[in-house]
Amino acid sequence: MTEIRKVIRLDRNGPPGTGMHEMECDPADFQSPLPIQHLHVYFSDEELGLNVGVWDTTTMQEAFGPYPGDEFIWVLEGEFAMIDGDGNAVEVKQGQSACFRNAIPISWKQDGYLKKFFITYLDPKAETPDIASAEGRVQVMDPDAPMVPLETTAPFTIAGPKPVQRENILFTNDAGNMSVGLWDSDAMASEMEPFPVHEFVQMLDGEVTITEEDGSAQTFRAGDCFFVPKGTVCSWEIKKYVKKYFAVLNA
Repeated sequence: MTEIRKVIRLDRNGPPGTGMHEMECDPADFQSPLPIQHLHVYFSDEELGLNVGVWDTTTMQEAFGPYPGDEFIWVLEGEFAMIDGDGNAVEVKQGQSACFRNAIPISWKQDGYLKKFFITYLDPKAETPDIASAEGRVQVMDPDAPMVPLETTAPFTIAGPKPVQRENILFTNDAGNMSVGLWDSDAMASEMEPFPVHEFVQMLDGEVTITEEDGSAQTFRAGDCFFVPKGTVCSWEIKKYVKKYFAVLNA
């Protein structure tokens, strides 16, 4: 389990000086020759079944079967296809983001190199559901999807004027405790307090500065990716406007 309760900036090549490590691949997991894969896990909670990191692979196709967890990804390089039992494919390309539902019958097919940021949730205490079809359960995100105004500013306690914020929940897992969506906000400042959920953020527009209780601050801009573990004591400041994808786990 990762004990850190600080805001984590994700680097495309893993942490400087550490990088990513090569994974040991199991032939039973593939219907192709074994690929070369690398991984760095930035945050892990084994009790929850939550992992956040960066991963890459060479050409491969995974064995057909239930997908191991609810997952949100951002494709940094390359492209791939998710193949269902009827041979239908959903393609995800470089720069796109997508989410997959736990236990859908699917096979990941990869031609060439791919790298992704990911957040994966697989409750180790839950039984694998029996899902007959993957149809409609691989979702490629739309950054221009319409959003609706929010009445609440949760999870933030606002310090100062109430901002205008909008949201569109694009995915909710079967357990009801993980959601993925699109969110924006105009200028705001929040109180310093423990963050109530785990949140993975892909910045689409604008910038936000997050300050932690020790006074350290990080600014994230469009093209950045970061993770806030539940319980991290922090405040957020948006000077103009921010738009983001988010994946939130409330567990």
